[in-house]
Amino acid sequence: QVQLVESGGGLVQPGGSLGLSCAASGSILSIHAMGWYRQVPGNQRELVADITSGGSTNYVDSVKGRFTISRDNAKNTVYLQMNSLKPEDTAVYYCNADIGTFNGYGRYWGQGTQVTVSS
Repeated sequence: QVQLVESGGGLVQPGGSLGLSCAASGSILSIHAMGWYRQVPGNQRELVADITSGGSTNYVDSVKGRFTISRDNAKNTVYLQMNSLKPEDTAVYYCNADIGTFNGYGRYWGQGTQVTVSS
């Protein structure tokens, strides 16, 4: 069984910074792409950023230059550093990972962590 556990959400003022982390654990053979999504109530979940096992990154236009995704393959962990936060960044943030196990290959999700940007 595979679990993704997120940490680091919270309340921050506009212009502030916040870091998220997501650690994968369990019967993992390999981890391919990892990413962060976010969702506001009533809206679809949207991709924020993702990163391949080789370190190539991709960002949604609205966060380019402000957010940085990274990963530590030895720790099976993906990070999201969020700077210059705006109220419109408020959402529940979910991490995901494409993971290979003895039972096959699948996409796994974290439980979500709330990020609120407000003065």
